[in-house]
Amino acid sequence: MKTLKEAKIGDTVKVVKLNGEGAVKRRIMDMGITKGVEVHIRKAAPLGDPIEVTVRGYELSLRKADAEMIEIE
Repeated sequence: MKTLKEAKIGDTVKVVKLNGEGAVKRRIMDMGITKGVEVHIRKAAPLGDPIEVTVRGYELSLRKADAEMIEIE
């Protein structure tokens, strides 16, 4: 399955599943990234980490380690 980390800049993807345990998964969900939500990849930092996404109408920066836990389609 493809993860958010592998998505290209400019893509709009749909979240299929959140991996991870406990506090990390809870923090991702608290940021508004839940199953079924659409995420638009806006840009990436010069070294590629973090990435900036738009979710539920606001901008959010995600570390690549967190983005790797989010499965997309």
